[in-house]
Amino acid sequence: MVVGVWRVELHMPYAQSLKEKRSILQSILTKSRNHFNVSIAELDFHDKWQRSVMGIACVNSSPKKAEDVFAAIREIFEETENVIVIKEDINFYSLER
Repeated sequence: MVVGVWRVELHMPYAQSLKEKRSILQSILTKSRNHFNVSIAELDFHDKWQRSVMGIACVNSSPKKAEDVFAAIREIFEETENVIVIKEDINFYSLER
């Protein structure tokens, strides 16, 4: 069993308020949770209008399968207008007996 953890820093250049930013992020959260069995949450920059750090965790049988899930979620980010991925970091933790 492998746990994949993906940290993604986002920029939303056209968000003009926290309400607008939260609306954009809520759309991403809902799509990601509905299509994939992942945990996803905003981790940082809660009070900034145009920035966010998202954390996504996925448990799967192999790192490749978890990477495929992350790649599909990255497509959701890219399809969402007004969202730019600034930086990302993926780590895998093996939990074998």
